[in-house]
Amino acid sequence: MDIVGGGFGGLSTALTIKRLDKNISVTVYEKHRQIGYNPEGRRCAEGYPWYPDLPEWGPPSDCIFAIIKNQEFVFGTTLYSPQINPMILSSMIIDRQRYLAYLGTLAEKLGVDIRTHDTIGSISELDGTFIVDASGCPSTLRKDLGLAHGRVARSYQQTIQNANVFRPDTVRFIFKNSVGYFWIFPRDTTKKEINLGIGVLDASRGNPKELLVSFKHELGIQGDVNYVTGGLIPVGLQRPSRYESVLFVGDAGVGTFPLTGEGIARAILSGTIAAKCIVSRKPHRYPVLINQEFLRWDLIGKTCIRTSSVLQKIGDHAYDIFINSFFRFIVSPAFFPSSTP
Repeated sequence: MDIVGGGFGGLSTALTIKRLDKNISVTVYEKHRQIGYNPEGRRCAEGYPWYPDLPEWGPPSDCIFAIIKNQEFVFGTTLYSPQINPMILSSMIIDRQRYLAYLGTLAEKLGVDIRTHDTIGSISELDGTFIVDASGCPSTLRKDLGLAHGRVARSYQQTIQNANVFRPDTVRFIFKNSVGYFWIFPRDTTKKEINLGIGVLDASRGNPKELLVSFKHELGIQGDVNYVTGGLIPVGLQRPSRYESVLFVGDAGVGTFPLTGEGIARAILSGTIAAKCIVSRKPHRYPVLINQEFLRWDLIGKTCIRTSSVLQKIGDHAYDIFINSFFRFIVSPAFFPSSTP
Protein backbone atom coordinates (compact mmCIF):
# COMPACT_ATOMS: atom_id res chain seq x y z
CA MET A 1 0.00 0.00 0.00
CA ASP A 2 1.64 3.24 -1.19
CA ILE A 3 0.69 6.78 -0.21
CA VAL A 4 2.17 9.78 -1.99
CA GLY A 5 2.29 12.76 0.37
CA GLY A 6 2.67 13.10 4.13
CA GLY A 7 0.04 15.78 4.66
CA PHE A 8 -3.36 15.45 6.32
CA GLY A 9 -4.87 13.29 3.58
CA GLY A 10 -1.94 10.90 3.40
CA LEU A 11 -1.48 10.54 7.15
CA SER A 12 -5.18 10.06 7.88
CA THR A 13 -5.25 7.30 5.25
CA ALA A 14 -2.23 5.60 6.81
CA LEU A 15 -3.55 5.90 10.37
CA THR A 16 -6.99 4.55 9.48
CA ILE A 17 -5.59 1.58 7.56
CA LYS A 18 -3.29 0.58 10.41
CA ARG A 19 -6.02 0.92 13.01
CA LEU A 20 -8.37 -1.24 10.94
CA ASP A 21 -5.80 -3.84 9.87
CA LYS A 22 -2.30 -3.67 11.35
CA ASN A 23 -1.10 -6.39 8.98
CA ILE A 24 -1.38 -4.20 5.89
CA SER A 25 1.98 -2.76 4.91
CA VAL A 26 1.75 1.02 4.44
CA THR A 27 4.45 3.28 3.02
CA VAL A 28 4.16 7.07 2.95
CA TYR A 29 6.42 8.97 0.55
CA GLU A 30 7.06 12.57 1.64
CA LYS A 31 9.19 14.80 -0.58
CA HIS A 32 10.37 17.03 2.27
CA ARG A 33 12.87 16.15 4.98
CA GLN A 34 10.32 16.42 7.80
CA ILE A 35 6.63 15.85 8.32
CA GLY A 36 4.95 19.16 9.11
CA TYR A 37 8.01 21.31 9.64
CA ASN A 38 8.74 21.93 5.98
CA PRO A 39 8.16 24.74 3.45
CA GLU A 40 4.55 23.63 2.92
CA GLY A 41 3.72 23.20 6.59
CA ARG A 42 1.94 26.57 6.78
CA ARG A 43 0.32 26.85 3.36
CA CYS A 44 -3.16 27.72 4.61
CA ALA A 45 -5.05 29.82 7.15
CA GLU A 46 -4.92 26.89 9.60
CA GLY A 47 -8.65 26.82 10.34
CA TYR A 48 -10.17 23.50 11.42
CA PRO A 49 -13.89 22.70 11.90
CA TRP A 50 -15.61 20.57 14.49
CA TYR A 51 -17.01 17.88 12.23
CA PRO A 52 -18.83 15.30 14.38
CA ASP A 53 -17.47 12.31 12.42
CA LEU A 54 -13.80 13.25 12.38
CA PRO A 55 -11.51 10.52 13.76
CA GLU A 56 -10.27 10.30 17.31
CA TRP A 57 -6.91 11.81 16.40
CA GLY A 58 -8.23 15.34 16.17
CA PRO A 59 -5.82 18.10 17.19
CA PRO A 60 -4.67 17.87 20.83
CA SER A 61 -4.69 21.00 22.98
CA ASP A 62 -1.04 21.88 22.34
CA CYS A 63 -1.79 22.01 18.60
CA ILE A 64 -4.58 24.58 18.97
CA PHE A 65 -3.90 28.31 18.78
CA ALA A 66 -7.42 29.66 19.28
CA ILE A 67 -11.03 28.60 19.74
CA ILE A 68 -13.35 30.54 17.44
CA LYS A 69 -16.51 31.96 19.00
CA ASN A 70 -17.45 34.51 16.32
CA GLN A 71 -17.48 34.48 12.55
CA GLU A 72 -18.05 37.49 10.33
CA PHE A 73 -18.88 37.73 6.64
CA VAL A 74 -18.58 41.13 5.01
CA PHE A 75 -20.32 42.00 1.74
CA GLY A 76 -19.85 45.59 0.68
CA THR A 77 -20.84 47.63 3.75
CA THR A 78 -22.91 44.87 5.36
CA LEU A 79 -21.48 42.61 8.03
CA TYR A 80 -23.18 39.36 9.06
CA SER A 81 -22.36 37.46 12.23
CA PRO A 82 -24.21 34.15 12.09
CA GLN A 83 -24.16 31.58 14.83
CA ILE A 84 -21.23 29.18 14.53
CA ASN A 85 -22.09 26.44 12.05
CA PRO A 86 -19.32 23.82 11.61
CA MET A 87 -20.55 23.06 8.08
CA ILE A 88 -19.82 26.66 7.11
CA LEU A 89 -16.76 27.75 9.03
CA SER A 90 -13.91 26.54 11.17
CA SER A 91 -14.28 26.66 14.93
CA MET A 92 -10.62 26.51 15.93
CA ILE A 93 -7.26 27.65 14.60
CA ILE A 94 -4.53 25.04 14.71
CA ASP A 95 -0.76 25.00 14.64
CA ARG A 96 -0.68 23.17 11.32
CA GLN A 97 2.99 22.19 11.50
CA ARG A 98 2.74 20.78 15.02
CA TYR A 99 -0.46 18.91 14.22
CA LEU A 100 1.05 17.27 11.12
CA ALA A 101 4.13 16.25 13.11
CA TYR A 102 1.83 14.77 15.77
CA LEU A 103 -0.03 12.69 13.17
CA GLY A 104 3.26 11.55 11.67
CA THR A 105 4.48 10.32 15.06
CA LEU A 106 1.21 8.44 15.63
CA ALA A 107 1.50 6.80 12.23
CA GLU A 108 5.07 5.64 12.84
CA LYS A 109 4.07 4.16 16.22
CA LEU A 110 1.44 2.09 14.40
CA GLY A 111 4.04 0.74 12.00
CA VAL A 112 3.66 3.06 9.01
CA ASP A 113 6.88 3.35 7.01
CA ILE A 114 7.34 7.10 6.45
CA ARG A 115 10.05 7.84 3.92
CA THR A 116 10.94 11.51 4.02
CA HIS A 117 12.98 13.32 1.37
CA ASP A 118 11.62 10.80 -1.15
CA THR A 119 10.01 12.40 -4.19
CA ILE A 120 7.69 10.34 -6.37
CA GLY A 121 7.52 11.67 -9.92
CA SER A 122 5.62 8.87 -11.65
CA ILE A 123 3.21 6.10 -10.83
CA SER A 124 5.72 3.68 -12.38
CA GLU A 125 7.87 4.15 -9.24
CA LEU A 126 5.18 2.54 -7.08
CA ASP A 127 4.21 -1.11 -6.80
CA GLY A 128 1.48 -1.14 -4.17
CA THR A 129 -1.77 -3.03 -4.81
CA PHE A 130 -3.51 0.23 -3.98
CA ILE A 131 -2.11 3.73 -4.30
CA VAL A 132 -3.36 6.89 -2.58
CA ASP A 133 -2.42 10.21 -4.12
CA ALA A 134 -2.30 12.78 -1.33
CA SER A 135 0.30 14.96 -3.03
CA GLY A 136 -1.81 18.14 -2.98
CA CYS A 137 -2.35 20.65 -5.76
CA PRO A 138 -0.93 20.34 -8.32
CA SER A 139 -1.15 16.59 -7.88
CA THR A 140 1.90 14.51 -8.81
CA LEU A 141 0.00 11.48 -10.07
CA ARG A 142 -2.83 13.38 -11.74
CA LYS A 143 -0.24 15.06 -13.92
CA ASP A 144 1.53 11.76 -14.63
CA LEU A 145 -1.78 10.12 -15.59
CA GLY A 146 -2.89 13.04 -17.74
CA LEU A 147 -5.76 13.98 -15.41
CA ALA A 148 -6.38 17.70 -15.02
CA HIS A 149 -7.50 19.40 -11.84
CA GLY A 150 -10.92 21.05 -11.74
CA ARG A 151 -11.38 24.71 -10.91
CA VAL A 152 -8.37 26.19 -9.13
CA ALA A 153 -7.90 29.54 -7.37
CA ARG A 154 -4.71 31.32 -6.37
CA SER A 155 -3.90 32.47 -2.86
CA TYR A 156 -1.43 34.69 -1.06
CA GLN A 157 -1.14 35.04 2.70
CA GLN A 158 0.88 37.01 5.21
CA THR A 159 1.30 36.14 8.87
CA ILE A 160 1.43 39.42 10.79
CA GLN A 161 2.67 39.75 14.36
CA ASN A 162 1.47 42.51 16.73
CA ALA A 163 -1.43 43.16 14.35
CA ASN A 164 -3.64 46.10 15.21
CA VAL A 165 -6.73 44.12 14.07
CA PHE A 166 -6.00 41.02 16.16
CA ARG A 167 -9.10 39.46 17.71
CA PRO A 168 -8.36 36.16 19.48
CA ASP A 169 -11.74 34.47 18.96
CA THR A 170 -13.01 35.87 15.64
CA VAL A 171 -12.47 35.00 11.99
CA ARG A 172 -13.54 37.33 9.21
CA PHE A 173 -14.18 36.88 5.48
CA ILE A 174 -14.45 39.98 3.28
CA PHE A 175 -15.94 39.48 -0.18
CA LYS A 176 -14.93 41.93 -2.90
CA ASN A 177 -16.84 41.88 -6.18
CA SER A 178 -13.92 43.15 -8.23
CA VAL A 179 -11.29 40.92 -6.58
CA GLY A 180 -12.29 37.74 -4.75
CA TYR A 181 -12.34 37.28 -1.01
CA PHE A 182 -10.01 38.06 1.89
CA TRP A 183 -9.69 36.41 5.28
CA ILE A 184 -8.42 37.50 8.67
CA PHE A 185 -7.77 34.64 11.11
CA PRO A 186 -6.24 34.93 14.58
CA ARG A 187 -3.16 32.77 15.01
CA ASP A 188 -0.71 32.81 17.93
CA THR A 189 -2.42 34.78 20.70
CA THR A 190 0.85 35.30 22.60
CA LYS A 191 2.16 37.31 19.63
CA LYS A 192 -1.13 38.98 18.62
CA GLU A 193 -0.61 37.24 15.32
CA ILE A 194 -3.02 36.98 12.39
CA ASN A 195 -3.13 35.17 9.08
CA LEU A 196 -4.23 37.69 6.44
CA GLY A 197 -4.90 36.22 3.02
CA ILE A 198 -6.65 36.45 -0.32
CA GLY A 199 -8.19 33.93 -2.70
CA VAL A 200 -8.57 34.90 -6.37
CA LEU A 201 -10.45 32.73 -8.88
CA ASP A 202 -9.93 34.90 -11.93
CA ALA A 203 -6.29 35.72 -12.75
CA SER A 204 -7.43 38.79 -14.69
CA ARG A 205 -8.48 40.37 -11.39
CA GLY A 206 -4.84 41.04 -10.57
CA ASN A 207 -1.80 39.73 -8.75
CA PRO A 208 -2.81 38.26 -5.33
CA LYS A 209 0.18 39.79 -3.54
CA GLU A 210 -0.50 43.27 -4.91
CA LEU A 211 -4.20 42.96 -4.14
CA LEU A 212 -3.48 41.96 -0.54
CA VAL A 213 -1.08 44.86 -0.03
CA SER A 214 -3.74 47.25 -1.34
CA PHE A 215 -6.35 45.68 0.95
CA LYS A 216 -4.07 46.11 3.97
CA HIS A 217 -3.67 49.77 3.15
CA GLU A 218 -7.44 50.19 2.65
CA LEU A 219 -8.23 48.73 6.09
CA GLY A 220 -5.23 50.28 7.81
CA ILE A 221 -3.87 46.90 8.91
CA GLN A 222 -0.49 47.24 10.61
CA GLY A 223 2.01 44.88 12.18
CA ASP A 224 5.21 42.97 11.48
CA VAL A 225 5.08 40.45 8.64
CA ASN A 226 7.02 37.38 9.75
CA TYR A 227 5.87 34.77 7.23
CA VAL A 228 4.41 34.69 3.72
CA THR A 229 2.99 31.82 1.72
CA GLY A 230 0.70 31.15 -1.20
CA GLY A 231 -0.22 28.67 -3.87
CA LEU A 232 -3.07 26.95 -5.63
CA ILE A 233 -6.46 26.30 -4.02
CA PRO A 234 -8.42 23.45 -5.66
CA VAL A 235 -12.06 24.54 -5.52
CA GLY A 236 -14.32 21.65 -4.57
CA LEU A 237 -14.25 18.08 -5.86
CA GLN A 238 -11.51 17.24 -8.32
CA ARG A 239 -12.72 14.63 -10.83
CA PRO A 240 -12.10 11.74 -11.03
CA SER A 241 -11.64 10.81 -7.40
CA ARG A 242 -10.49 7.32 -8.45
CA TYR A 243 -8.53 6.08 -11.45
CA GLU A 244 -7.99 2.30 -11.59
CA SER A 245 -5.97 1.44 -8.45
CA VAL A 246 -5.34 5.10 -7.51
CA LEU A 247 -7.55 6.95 -5.03
CA PHE A 248 -7.18 10.73 -4.82
CA VAL A 249 -7.57 12.31 -1.38
CA GLY A 250 -7.21 15.80 0.06
CA ASP A 251 -6.45 18.59 -2.39
CA ALA A 252 -5.73 16.00 -5.08
CA GLY A 253 -9.24 14.57 -4.81
CA VAL A 254 -11.82 16.52 -2.79
CA GLY A 255 -10.24 19.97 -2.86
CA THR A 256 -11.40 22.71 -0.52
CA PHE A 257 -14.84 23.89 0.52
CA PRO A 258 -15.81 26.24 -2.34
CA LEU A 259 -17.24 28.96 -0.09
CA THR A 260 -14.40 29.39 2.41
CA GLY A 261 -11.42 27.41 1.15
CA GLU A 262 -11.40 25.07 4.18
CA GLY A 263 -9.47 21.93 3.30
CA ILE A 264 -7.89 20.30 6.35
CA ALA A 265 -10.94 18.42 7.64
CA ARG A 266 -11.89 17.50 4.06
CA ALA A 267 -8.45 15.98 3.59
CA ILE A 268 -8.72 13.97 6.81
CA LEU A 269 -12.23 12.77 6.00
CA SER A 270 -11.35 11.76 2.45
CA GLY A 271 -8.28 9.88 3.69
CA THR A 272 -10.38 8.05 6.26
CA ILE A 273 -12.94 7.08 3.62
CA ALA A 274 -10.22 5.92 1.20
CA ALA A 275 -8.64 3.77 3.92
CA LYS A 276 -11.93 2.03 4.74
CA CYS A 277 -12.48 1.26 1.06
CA ILE A 278 -8.97 -0.16 0.75
CA VAL A 279 -9.19 -2.32 3.86
CA SER A 280 -12.56 -3.73 2.72
CA ARG A 281 -11.12 -4.29 -0.79
CA LYS A 282 -13.84 -2.12 -2.29
CA PRO A 283 -12.01 0.82 -3.89
CA HIS A 284 -14.90 1.23 -6.35
CA ARG A 285 -16.98 2.49 -3.43
CA TYR A 286 -14.71 5.46 -2.85
CA PRO A 287 -16.24 7.88 -5.42
CA VAL A 288 -19.75 6.99 -4.20
CA LEU A 289 -18.90 7.67 -0.57
CA ILE A 290 -17.05 10.87 -1.46
CA ASN A 291 -20.14 12.14 -3.28
CA GLN A 292 -22.33 11.30 -0.30
CA GLU A 293 -20.02 13.26 1.99
CA PHE A 294 -19.21 16.30 -0.13
CA LEU A 295 -21.38 16.64 -3.23
CA ARG A 296 -24.27 18.65 -1.78
CA TRP A 297 -22.12 21.50 -0.49
CA ASP A 298 -19.87 21.22 -3.52
CA LEU A 299 -22.81 21.91 -5.83
CA ILE A 300 -24.07 24.76 -3.65
CA GLY A 301 -20.65 26.39 -3.48
CA LYS A 302 -19.84 26.07 -7.16
CA THR A 303 -23.29 27.35 -8.13
CA CYS A 304 -22.61 30.43 -6.03
CA ILE A 305 -19.22 30.94 -7.73
CA ARG A 306 -20.58 30.53 -11.25
CA THR A 307 -23.52 32.85 -10.63
CA SER A 308 -21.28 35.43 -8.95
CA SER A 309 -18.93 35.40 -11.95
CA VAL A 310 -21.81 36.23 -14.28
CA LEU A 311 -23.21 38.94 -12.03
CA GLN A 312 -19.79 40.54 -11.55
CA LYS A 313 -19.86 41.37 -15.26
CA ILE A 314 -23.29 42.99 -14.89
CA GLY A 315 -22.33 45.23 -11.99
CA ASP A 316 -21.76 45.58 -8.29
CA HIS A 317 -25.44 46.10 -7.43
CA ALA A 318 -26.58 42.81 -8.99
CA TYR A 319 -23.67 41.00 -7.35
CA ASP A 320 -24.43 42.44 -3.91
CA ILE A 321 -28.11 41.49 -4.11
CA PHE A 322 -27.30 37.91 -5.10
CA ILE A 323 -24.49 37.29 -2.63
CA ASN A 324 -26.51 38.66 0.28
CA SER A 325 -29.53 36.53 -0.65
CA PHE A 326 -27.37 33.48 -1.13
CA PHE A 327 -25.66 33.97 2.19
CA ARG A 328 -29.02 34.20 3.98
CA PHE A 329 -29.95 30.90 2.36
CA ILE A 330 -26.96 28.81 3.38
CA VAL A 331 -26.34 29.95 6.96
CA SER A 332 -28.41 29.68 10.08
CA PRO A 333 -31.35 32.11 10.11
CA ALA A 334 -30.15 33.41 13.46
CA PHE A 335 -27.63 35.91 12.10
CA PHE A 336 -27.10 39.49 13.13
CA PRO A 337 -26.53 42.32 10.61
CA SER A 338 -24.14 44.92 11.96
CA SER A 339 -23.04 48.37 10.97
CA THR A 340 -20.44 49.23 8.37
CA PRO A 341 -17.22 47.27 9.16
